[in-house]
Amino acid sequence: MARERARDKDGEAAEPARRASDRGHYGRLSRERVLAAALDLVDEEGLSALSMRRLGARLGVEAMALYRYADGKDALLDGLVEALYLELVERLSAGSPPEGSAAPDPAAWRAELHRIARATYEVCLAHPQAVPLLATRMLAVPLARRPLAVLKEHERVLALLRDAGLDVERSAAVFRAFTGWVLGYVSVELRAMVDNPEEVDPAFRLGLHRMPPQELPRLREIAATLAERGGPDGLDAGLDALLDRFAGD
Repeated sequence: MARERARDKDGEAAEPARRASDRGHYGRLSRERVLAAALDLVDEEGLSALSMRRLGARLGVEAMALYRYADGKDALLDGLVEALYLELVERLSAGSPPEGSAAPDPAAWRAELHRIARATYEVCLAHPQAVPLLATRMLAVPLARRPLAVLKEHERVLALLRDAGLDVERSAAVFRAFTGWVLGYVSVELRAMVDNPEEVDPAFRLGLHRMPPQELPRLREIAATLAERGGPDGLDAGLDALLDRFAGD
């Protein structure tokens, strides 16, 4: 009798039932290796391409072998958020002075927030296909259930604010505004604008001919400028204005 084909937790047909090995093309797996491969897959093909089967094929293992590292598609998506934040930590650590090299400056908290904002911006631009998860997974996952890397980054920002002398209420307000500004700015930077990449003429490249001039004159006028990224300088300028409003000097 032919061996029955099992189905994995995503409902995808799995290989003929046998013990799933987690030794793939690149040796034994680890959570870090699985998440890195998942992020690479999303970078190359987008979120819609991510599945346990596709990821398993990429790593050279059965899809079922991955469930010891992520117990389903939602856990894998949360893992991608974790991977983004771990990369953020790496970037921040690379730019930090050695411990004990200088006395901490209580007035430097604003500069550190700028550094965190810029590092977040760099991570997001390096992985634009995964950026939507920073919003969608935060809407779906309660605070206490988020990956530890995410919570530690929240803690980092809040510690800066509290150590700078802001009380709990003001710290919460600045934290919300800081997070909203950085992620909102990145979302605007990465928004889809180009209608036809093959077009050389900017108007046709952006598809302005599809927008009625009588109804949308200002949008048509400014669309080419909106299509240009504001860059880190725009991020910094908005953050300074925000901190002036909420925290003062």
